[in-house]
Amino acid sequence: MFRDSKAFSGFSSDDVAAASKFYGETLGLDVTEENGLLNLRLAGGGTVLIYPKENHEPASFTVLNFPVADINAAVDELTKAGIELERYEGFDQDERGIARQDGPAIAWFKDPAGNILSVLEA
Repeated sequence: MFRDSKAFSGFSSDDVAAASKFYGETLGLDVTEENGLLNLRLAGGGTVLIYPKENHEPASFTVLNFPVADINAAVDELTKAGIELERYEGFDQDERGIARQDGPAIAWFKDPAGNILSVLEA
């Protein structure tokens, strides 16, 4: 039914301007804003829509994952940009906040609206 549909994902933010600055300037993504909606253009052609929501509540799960070749370098860049990595019970995270067991090395961080993002070694 939807095999040829150009599907995209989306999630909310309580401050689209802050989201635009974070995703565009801090993370370096291609960001456009139209009619109060934020569009992220991802490598490989994917897109994500970020829409305003006054009563926004951040998801309790990861909404966007960024695969990288070198997670140590990516975590260093996030830290230098002032981004604090999240720590979660049940995950054996090293001093940098990277979990390295049971799958690819992964670290989590949040956007200005509290949405959970990850960087993982691919």
